[in-house]
Amino acid sequence: MRKYLMLTVVFGMFGCEGFNDVTETSGPCTILLVNGASISTQETIKIMESTNIITYRDADGKLWSIPPAEYSSYSCGL
Repeated sequence: MRKYLMLTVVFGMFGCEGFNDVTETSGPCTILLVNGASISTQETIKIMESTNIITYRDADGKLWSIPPAEYSSYSCGL
């Protein structure tokens, strides 16, 4: 029983570490795409550090994700 309690404590301390892999940046933001287009949003964007995928919501509230192969840069708070 004590062994299971220790495993639970260890998992609780380190098991959810991957969930802190997201950086939030407050808007307004502009995302420059590799095809020359740009996306502007007033909302916060989120970047998953392990994959560099940008997630944002458009003006209608729809959730979008952009993989790093599809954007060249982004800027926020200007």
